[in-house]
Amino acid sequence: MSAADLVVVFGGSGFIGKQVVRALAKRGYRVRIAMRRPHLGHELRVMGDVGQIQLVQANVRFPQSIDAALEDADAIVNLVAVMHENGKQTFEALHVEAAQSIAEAAAKRGIKRIVHMSALGAAPKGARYAKTKYRGERAVLEAVPTAAILRPSIVFGPEDKFFNRFAGMAQTFSALPPPFNALPLIGGGKTKFQPVFVGDVADAVVAVVSKPEAQGGVYELGGPNTYTFKQLLDYIRTETDRRVWLAPLPFFLAHPLGLLLNWTFKLIPFADAPLTGDQVTLLKRDNIVGADKDARTIQDLGVAPLESVEAITPSYLWRFRPYGQFQTRQNPA
Repeated sequence: MSAADLVVVFGGSGFIGKQVVRALAKRGYRVRIAMRRPHLGHELRVMGDVGQIQLVQANVRFPQSIDAALEDADAIVNLVAVMHENGKQTFEALHVEAAQSIAEAAAKRGIKRIVHMSALGAAPKGARYAKTKYRGERAVLEAVPTAAILRPSIVFGPEDKFFNRFAGMAQTFSALPPPFNALPLIGGGKTKFQPVFVGDVADAVVAVVSKPEAQGGVYELGGPNTYTFKQLLDYIRTETDRRVWLAPLPFFLAHPLGLLLNWTFKLIPFADAPLTGDQVTLLKRDNIVGADKDARTIQDLGVAPLESVEAITPSYLWRFRPYGQFQTRQNPA
C-alpha cells in the first residue's frame, strides 16, 4: 500500500482506536473513521493534517451503513469490541456478527487487506468473551482469508481499563476500615499476563497495513515482561501509595460474586460491574504469548523495542496517589 491510500477504521474513537488513527495519520495514510456518533469525534480530526481524517456515520449492526463507509477503501481496521455487555452491545453482536458483516462487506468490494483486533486467549471453549472473539476470527477469515488477526494481551496506556480500574479501586478501598480495605486476589493471583503498550499495538496495526507479507497471519501481541495477577496488583498499590491489602478470593467464590455484581450493575445506568462471572472464567487461563504455536509475534512485525509497564504507567497512575504527582511514595501496608 502507498501512504496516500484510504484506511477505514471501525472503533476508531476507542482507547486503542485513537492511537491507531494517530499512527496511521502520522505515516501519511488517509483515514476514515466509521462511528455511530461522528459529531462526538471532533478531537479525532486534529490527529492528522487538514482533510486527512474523515468521520462518517456507520453502525456495525446495519450492513448498509458498513458498505457505505467502505466506498473507495484500500484497507480496513476493525477494533470494535466490548469488555462489558450492555443492552444491544453484546459479545455476540460486536465480536461475531459485526466482524462478519464488516468482512463480508469487504469481500464484496474486493478489499483484501483487513486488520481484525481479537484478543489473546481467544478459543472455542472457555469464557464467553474468549469464545466470541474466536468465532469472530473464524468469520473474518472465512470471508477474507488474507485478513490479519491481532491478539493482544492486556493493553495499557493512559486510558486503559486495567491499571486505571484497579488503581481506582485501591483509591476507594483505602478509605475503608480493615478488613474492607482490600483488593480481590482472584484465584490466588497466579494468572499470568504479558501487558503490551497501546502505542506498540498501534504500530503493529500500521505494520500489518503497510506490509503485504503480513497478510493472512495471526499475531500474538505481548509486551517485554510477564507478570502474575498478584505482581500487577502489588505494583499498582505501590505505585499509587495506597494502603490496601490483597484478599485471596478462590475461583469457586469469585464466580458467583461476579455473576451477582454483573446482575446488580445492570440496574445502574452508565456503570460497569467491577467484576463479572465471565471475567473470572477468563482469569483461569494465562494470558501470555505462545499458546498458539502457529501464531507469529509483534516482533515479527518489526515493532521493537517494546515499552514496559514500569516505563509508562507512572505517567498516569500518579493521579491515584493521596497527594498527587510529586509526593514521596512510601511502602503501602
